[in-house]
Amino acid sequence: MLPGSETRGSDLLTPDQSPSLPGRKPSAFSDAAGVASMSFGDHLEELRKRLIWSILGIVPLFIVAFAFGRPVLQLLIAPAQEQLRAKGQATSLQATAPLETFGAVVQIALVITVLVGSPWLLYQLWLFVAPGLYRAERKFFYRLAPLSAALTASSVAFLYWVILPVVLAFFIGFGANVGGGPAPTAALHEGVVLPAIPVLAADPPTDELVVGAQWFNERLRQHRMCIELPEGKPPVILGSEMTVGTGIDQHYKIADYVRTLLNMGLAFGIGFQMPVVVLLLGWAGIVTRPMLKKLRRHAVAGCAIAGAILTPADPMSMVLLAIPLYGLYELGVLLLRVWPAGHERMASEDDA
Repeated sequence: MLPGSETRGSDLLTPDQSPSLPGRKPSAFSDAAGVASMSFGDHLEELRKRLIWSILGIVPLFIVAFAFGRPVLQLLIAPAQEQLRAKGQATSLQATAPLETFGAVVQIALVITVLVGSPWLLYQLWLFVAPGLYRAERKFFYRLAPLSAALTASSVAFLYWVILPVVLAFFIGFGANVGGGPAPTAALHEGVVLPAIPVLAADPPTDELVVGAQWFNERLRQHRMCIELPEGKPPVILGSEMTVGTGIDQHYKIADYVRTLLNMGLAFGIGFQMPVVVLLLGWAGIVTRPMLKKLRRHAVAGCAIAGAILTPADPMSMVLLAIPLYGLYELGVLLLRVWPAGHERMASEDDA
């Protein structure tokens, strides 16, 4: 019999029928419904059942996420377009392969499926492992799971609205300033008249357009032209993006951009779990609050190093990450005071 293999079900043995586990008292589940011994094959069967239910639960989520994949992709590339526009660069991202944009949408749909479906996946995992846990170990899960989820959501929001604009502004600005400079000038030849087109903040209304009309859209930084006015349909307008003269034109591949963004999201999600790690180390007796207070200087240095690794950009972005990481370290110390290690160990001993 495998340790921690008790489970509930219609075929459970009664408490007096089930063999006892040396050094371990029945859990809350076994207190209520008895304890059953599961063979290795039963464990595999239960695992297969939970995997099937997990897949059946997230497949509809993936279909919905894929349907919204393109709007989400537009939301993700918006910060890059904004910074490119601010630096006078073309705002369109490139797809150099037929399946590149489709692949990026699939990646995004998978991430959305995992994030949105994580409660269901964790629930299925919980059904598999909970019967073999101590009562205090289940308390750990009840406390840490919501905390971990909140920290993950905070990391995504912090990355998108704080770090990403700073990182993009630095790298786009760095490339835009290479090879640029004022263009040479010369007097116009006699009789030469420069044509002029109107500079507009937005496209003109449809009823004011005629075929051949041209203007410059200041928001899009495009030279635009109406080439057709189909009956009862929107006008056909072509545009050509215009950039500030520079030695390097920046055109990012959509696949590389999405991959970089998702990797940064993963790194930030892991980094923001610091309070959970501090709590677990404290409950395990590896660290104590006095020890953590003495290690504050080392924690500051570690957060600075993490900021340099996770955001290889200018000092401002490193500071923007290092400060929240250190704040999360202090949050872990505070939570360890609210949920002290001695109390948790005592609870474990009471349930043992």
